[in-house]
Amino acid sequence: MSAVNGQVSKMDRAGHLRTNQTTLDQMWQRAKILHVADARLAVEAGGTKLRFLSASQVQSLIESGEYKLGEKYFLGLDEIDQEPYFAWNSSSVAPQGEKAPDGYLTLREIGGLISEFEMEISLHAVALANWHKSHTHCARCGAATSVAQGGAIRTCDKDQSEHYPRTDCAVIVLVRDKDDRILLGHQPVWPEGRFSCFAGFLEPGETFEQCVQREVLEESGVLVREIDYLGSQPWPFPASIMISFDAVTDAPEIARPDGQEITEVKWFSRAEVKAQSDAGTLLLPPTMSVARKMIDRWFASGAEGQGGAKLIGGETWR
Repeated sequence: MSAVNGQVSKMDRAGHLRTNQTTLDQMWQRAKILHVADARLAVEAGGTKLRFLSASQVQSLIESGEYKLGEKYFLGLDEIDQEPYFAWNSSSVAPQGEKAPDGYLTLREIGGLISEFEMEISLHAVALANWHKSHTHCARCGAATSVAQGGAIRTCDKDQSEHYPRTDCAVIVLVRDKDDRILLGHQPVWPEGRFSCFAGFLEPGETFEQCVQREVLEESGVLVREIDYLGSQPWPFPASIMISFDAVTDAPEIARPDGQEITEVKWFSRAEVKAQSDAGTLLLPPTMSVARKMIDRWFASGAEGQGGAKLIGGETWR
């Protein structure tokens, strides 16, 4: 079966260009610029496409006093036409209320609607924005840090030490039994009927396979074997990458929730997933998530998924 998320990047990150500030400044003037504002992305009307700004439009927003000066992050070059892309991370100067400003939506809201290319750009931009926001000071001496190398690093203003973006590794697992049913769990913060795969963060000194076994055992009480890698997905909420696996258990009958992170577990056949998601009694993970891609892949590999049959599910996160 095919991997969950094995598409080749359509963006050349062009790391060799990041160290030349003159080159970065020249590319900025002709770049497509994605505005990241207060954890939201600029979108076209309807929210199905990103809205890119020009350098002159960014300057006009700054001069108008509507947005702060912000920071510029080089995202790379389009593999096809070598067009440069940047992210401009700048907050509004107005107090943030409950209502989002017109033309800006979160990545969670648009992730299932935009193209794969725009999703790749968005994941990169949001991940950088999140990291820069939380690393404004040096971990060594406490002095302020500044953006360097087009946003790829921050440097300490005092001791000149370099600080690189961090990514937290997490595994996510689709557990199956000998009858090819899947085991899904419910978290207490989710709406009633929402079920998904088991997941957790990698601990120091732990392999991915060991993490898979530990997390599944902790959350569902079952031991797994035949652990196979499926794919990965950046998950900047705030700074993770999800490493997805498929695994098999020989004792499905002992599955039990841990009562804290997972409050309910259920086994599902393909027919049950299809019927319950169609009826709205089972809410699947949103389509932008690797969890949903894993479930869709499993469903498509069986007879119920032949002929173009698709699963539907809730797109809301909470």
